[in-house]
Amino acid sequence: MGRLTYREAGVDIDAGNELVRRIKPHVARTHGPELLTGLGGFAAASALPAGYRDPVLVTGTDGVGTKLRLAINYDRHDDVGQDLVAMCANDVLVVGAQPFLFLDYYATGALDVDVGERVIAGIARGCEIAGCALAGGETAEMPGFYQAGDYDLAGFCVGLVERDKLVTGESVAAGDLLIGLPSSGPHANGYSLIRRILADQGTATTAYIEQLLAPTRIYVRPVTPVLEYCKGMCHITGGGFVDNLPRMFAPGLAADVDLDAWSRPAVFAFLQQAGNIDDMEMLRTFNNGIGYVLCVAESEADAVCGALEAAGETALVIGRMVDEAARPVTGHLRVGHDGATLG
Repeated sequence: MGRLTYREAGVDIDAGNELVRRIKPHVARTHGPELLTGLGGFAAASALPAGYRDPVLVTGTDGVGTKLRLAINYDRHDDVGQDLVAMCANDVLVVGAQPFLFLDYYATGALDVDVGERVIAGIARGCEIAGCALAGGETAEMPGFYQAGDYDLAGFCVGLVERDKLVTGESVAAGDLLIGLPSSGPHANGYSLIRRILADQGTATTAYIEQLLAPTRIYVRPVTPVLEYCKGMCHITGGGFVDNLPRMFAPGLAADVDLDAWSRPAVFAFLQQAGNIDDMEMLRTFNNGIGYVLCVAESEADAVCGALEAAGETALVIGRMVDEAARPVTGHLRVGHDGATLG
């Protein structure tokens, strides 16, 4: 028996080094003067940005989930990095924080340097959109653990906010308006159900692949100018409207959502019809075309919508806060801590 090497066991260190070399220009574009170390060290060091009086660190972590299965199957590796950043950065934004640092974890059975570069270039592009630095990450080659061609992603985001600027939802009150910002599609949620539907439908669904693989929108830039008006915010992720909206207000209140306030993208109508999914299941699984919700005082709503539109965003008043005992009217969804009801 000859002498074994790490490469013969399935781990190619040279390929990992080549990937680091290739991604350095992508990563460098995300760095500001606060970053004190470059790519390739054991850890990243950063100073805090100037101008903060009493900064609070806000952290978020997430992955892309089984949307990766579609991306791998359709050779669409360039946008899943934006999905990864968005799922973390939007969560950090919900409490009023600005995404500052991002780390990624990329795991695969056998490293394909070309695919890895496409994925991490997409992560860097997402960081540029979110305004944060890709401070570092980890590429793990794990032979025998993943099927050939498969990989997984996890992301970790650190944000900053002044302590007295935290958006906690404590001031949300009945009568406040809900402003919805459109999604690009299902974003990165509900894909186990989506893949089941696609498997049942076969190749007839290819017309919807572009919408299903559209990268998750990052809402940091348009929302930042209106943070001072936001009493509460909500990222519509896993759990849809039903499980996420109550996270931004206290018990005793409910969100009354007018389901006719926006045009639901065709991909959701397809999923509902093809999967024979009832309305409440749709509202608990998918974002249905609204990816982010802001809660503002009614008196501030026009100004907030105007500022969002000026930032290139589409702002839609989709409902208001009501007493938890209120019953929804026809065509509305009432969501409180006691559950959800369709009118």
